[in-house]
Amino acid sequence: MKRRFIVLFSMLLLFSLAACGNHEEEVKTYDFPVEKEAKPIEDAGESISAYPQAQLEISEEEETMNTIRLYIGGEELSVEWENNESVDALKELVKEKPLEVQMSMYGGFEQVGDLGISLPRNDAQTTTGAGDIVLYSGNQVVIFYGSNSWAYTRLGRVADKSEEEMSELLGNGDVMITLSE
Repeated sequence: MKRRFIVLFSMLLLFSLAACGNHEEEVKTYDFPVEKEAKPIEDAGESISAYPQAQLEISEEEETMNTIRLYIGGEELSVEWENNESVDALKELVKEKPLEVQMSMYGGFEQVGDLGISLPRNDAQTTTGAGDIVLYSGNQVVIFYGSNSWAYTRLGRVADKSEEEMSELLGNGDVMITLSE
């Protein structure tokens, strides 16, 4: 029995060593010359840097063309808009002329206003917070200064106001908002 164990152990050791054998493969490396200065690439008449990482800057004009401005009581708020067909439709709507919406306080946590038009919607159960902007029933814009849970289509979020600031801005009576290009 001891002899079988030694033979078995020896065979196991032999197989283990065979599996761990030296299987080095030649690895080829290539040295490419690296230029120290960036070279511009012509792209549709505009020059961009191609080295080492291209960084495209969006001009302020281009940025405003791709967004919607939100004003509450004459104050412009910074909004992070969602990327969905409701926001796309809203952008198209305000291209022609600014849209003024009379908002009304509701429930002590939101302001609601009728858009006068129905937008595409993709309602999903969600819990909102202060600063959230949603579409309700396809034709009403809602801006929250508190929290609620319901099925809405998300439009965006006010990025530059705290919950306290949103409450001060929206919690003291009805307001007029303006959406523009």
